[in-house]
Amino acid sequence: MKKILLIVWMFWGMTAAAQVKKVSLQASGLTCSMCSNAIFKSLKTLDFVSDVDANIKTSSFDISFKPGAAVNFDQLKKKVEDAGFFVANFTATVQFDKQVLNSDEHVNVHGMLLHFLDAKGQTIEGEQKLKLLDKGYVSAKTWKQNNKLTKMECYKTGVAAACCSKDAATEGRRVFHVTI
Repeated sequence: MKKILLIVWMFWGMTAAAQVKKVSLQASGLTCSMCSNAIFKSLKTLDFVSDVDANIKTSSFDISFKPGAAVNFDQLKKKVEDAGFFVANFTATVQFDKQVLNSDEHVNVHGMLLHFLDAKGQTIEGEQKLKLLDKGYVSAKTWKQNNKLTKMECYKTGVAAACCSKDAATEGRRVFHVTI
């Protein structure tokens, strides 16, 4: 029993160090309010989404989440694509508790594996805005330019490989590439 409690406590400590507070995304290809409404309705179908605030002028959506919900960035992107559009910019506001970051390193954040690019050995605390750099979250040109920030294969595949993992448990997991 003590071992189980210790494992639960350790897991909670690892994942509770950071939490996704909100996401701001910009969609490309919108031409009217009906386009914006299609994305709005699509995003609202996700069970972890609490509220969606659409801005037609900037083609952007501010998304907040239900307390304690596990946020899935890929599902948010898919809902935009299901509505017939693409994500042009994706920024997540995440709450951190003294997280040490090193460039080109993976960090487990609230159940997600994040690969920080261009993080110059810093400690972050409080709410931080993370810009996603993966294919499908930025323009093709920007994605190609960001390829210079890492030599790890996971930037191209979106999946943690043995070459970029110190822990066998992360190998094969979805990894998101971010910068502050």
